[in-house]
Amino acid sequence: MPTYLALLALAFLGQSFIPPVKCSSIPAQAQTIDQRSFNVLNATQPPTEFNAKSVFVPPGHTEESLKQRPFHVYDEEFLKIIGKAPTLTRIAHSPKDPLFHEAVVWSKETDEVFFVQNAGAKNASTGLNKSAIIEKISLADAAAVSDKSDAVGLVDVSTVLSSPMVINPNGGTNYRGQIIFTSEGQGNDKPPSLWLMNPQKPYNTTVLLNNYFGRQFNSLNDVAIHPKNKDIYFTDTIYGYVQDFRPAPGLQDQIYRFNPDTGAVTIAADGFDHPNGFTFSPDGEYAYVTDTGIDSGFFGLNFTRPASIYRFDVKKDGTLENRKTFAFVNSGAPDGIHCDSWGNVYAGCGDGIQVWNPSGKLIGKIYVGSTSANFNFAGKSRMVICAETDLYYATLAAAGNYVESEM
Repeated sequence: MPTYLALLALAFLGQSFIPPVKCSSIPAQAQTIDQRSFNVLNATQPPTEFNAKSVFVPPGHTEESLKQRPFHVYDEEFLKIIGKAPTLTRIAHSPKDPLFHEAVVWSKETDEVFFVQNAGAKNASTGLNKSAIIEKISLADAAAVSDKSDAVGLVDVSTVLSSPMVINPNGGTNYRGQIIFTSEGQGNDKPPSLWLMNPQKPYNTTVLLNNYFGRQFNSLNDVAIHPKNKDIYFTDTIYGYVQDFRPAPGLQDQIYRFNPDTGAVTIAADGFDHPNGFTFSPDGEYAYVTDTGIDSGFFGLNFTRPASIYRFDVKKDGTLENRKTFAFVNSGAPDGIHCDSWGNVYAGCGDGIQVWNPSGKLIGKIYVGSTSANFNFAGKSRMVICAETDLYYATLAAAGNYVESEM
């Protein structure tokens, strides 16, 4: 290690010394990203040229090299999460139609993962004229090709014909052996709703909630079950309106809490631009909310608005308080959000899945180089990632924060 005087000499000569990041053995599919290498860049571009839509390539890397070893280690803590031999496999591709968008849910009973098409996407023609669809894969099929980097065509993606059909589903979670989907609604007469679906044929559905004291919700987005009180918390935002398949909003964007046993619906939190993803820490002590205020759909982007994750304390009575800014995302906006069983926080962002420790420190990324709106664990060591036109299966060491609900 150079002495202090040697460092001064290097500085005087216009050179800099960046000691290597201390990491133990790096897995074959991982690479270390030294943040000190881009603390000072030779040139930076103005916001009109480089912004949240851009993919940042650290010095010494290329977009291709970042994809070749997709598990990016920003801190040694990430090594525990990915384990000794993580893998990332592309298992499906759609040329234009964003078939792989949101509501990634593991059905423990069938060992399948469900997900949904993008509602309101122009390349899908979904939203007003036709509903987005629900799809699923078998995890056994995905695991069988996890030794490949690209296995498109080798894993069957099947359409789930829910009955009655869930209209423009977006968020989803396990609940009492079934799946709750948030529906964004369609036009004036098909209101945003909470739907309950049997994950096995005939995929029968029931509407649990479709109004707030007679008023239509705006466009329900995501949903999570508190691990202790088992109440249903969900976000409501304006994306159906700004994607031209819902009328102008009649409520502010906010988070709701629903007790299905008593029927009580209450406001859990407000004060957001566009509250989006929602999850709880494993112990239920914290709630995490993503705010995608940066993106107003067809009305465009405003880079001065939130691309943020907020953390709330969850009181014993289930109410949320003490909002804290947990993270601000450098690429795109954080959408879907989940915790692992250790309490680390994962969010789908503009370049893949970003991961923070419980204190809010970025410790790593599962890098795909494009927007990954949602993802989820499937028990231990398995993850499915929706990246709009691509679907990925990952293996790693961490386990998901699965909430068991009473039947």
